[in-house]
Amino acid sequence: MSTARLQQLLSQLRTQRPVTVVGAAVIDVIADAYALPWRGCDIELKQQGVNVGGCALNIAVALKRLGIEASNALPLGQGVWADIIRNRMAKEGLHSLIDNAEGDNGWCLALVEPDGERTFMSFSGVENQWNADWLAQLDIPRHSLVYLSGYQLASPCGELLVQWLEGLEEVTPFIDFGPRIGDIPEPLLVRIMACRPLVSLNRQEAKIVAERFALSQDVEGFGAEWVQRFTAAVVVRHDKDGAWYFSAQTSGCVPAFATAVVDTIGAGDSHAGGMLAGLASGWSLDDAVLLGNAVASWVVGHRGGDCAPSREALLLAHKDV
Repeated sequence: MSTARLQQLLSQLRTQRPVTVVGAAVIDVIADAYALPWRGCDIELKQQGVNVGGCALNIAVALKRLGIEASNALPLGQGVWADIIRNRMAKEGLHSLIDNAEGDNGWCLALVEPDGERTFMSFSGVENQWNADWLAQLDIPRHSLVYLSGYQLASPCGELLVQWLEGLEEVTPFIDFGPRIGDIPEPLLVRIMACRPLVSLNRQEAKIVAERFALSQDVEGFGAEWVQRFTAAVVVRHDKDGAWYFSAQTSGCVPAFATAVVDTIGAGDSHAGGMLAGLASGWSLDDAVLLGNAVASWVVGHRGGDCAPSREALLLAHKDV
């Protein structure tokens, strides 16, 4: 049923709501590690490659390949890493509204264990140096979808970004807090939630939120209590067990698409990109989650986080399954 529904929906992908992606483009140096290092050790790594990534760039690429037009506010600097990112974006037909900032873009070392789990060690650059002048350049139409990442919201520029978000009218923020959910001060987190965003969490992040706000640890109880407390929708991703969604109008679980996991880099970003593509097309929440599941299953079956599929590739992958 999920495959048949996906095939039906993919023909209906078209931009009906404006989308603005606000966040980071960085470099991922990806290496295989037989185990994570411990203090004082010296382990041998096997480099997989140097990829252009960052949550916002992964989402921008996913949207572009799915045929959804978006405004991308991904700060680009003037150094070696920035030039690599700029060239990569150009090949995808993407450009950033914030370009030639002073300084270079950040990078991270991603260690991939044998089971595909990844651990990041990050170095910040211009992507976490947002200022009022940059934000003033962004024209956000009413009824827009606005993507934000927890990496920026937990950084020193988080306060400024939240002030900007609070000043927007009739928009739907889409926020993927990621592993930095525990680093955002509670007063700032309360202000973010007052903007009634659609939030996407993985199961570990949902557990952190449940502890911070005294919500149920059971996923169905968590979702119901979340909606009641924040009057906002939430999606909880359970990897191979599918993704739960909860809003004031509906709730349920969308099964995952089976795939052989190569690495999980970009899994959450690609899920968000698929969801945003569905929501920008005017789809219901459950259909948007279905597309998010399909895009994420593709990405975890390939190396790196910047390998989102095109609409045609998804159709082919799920043909006659």
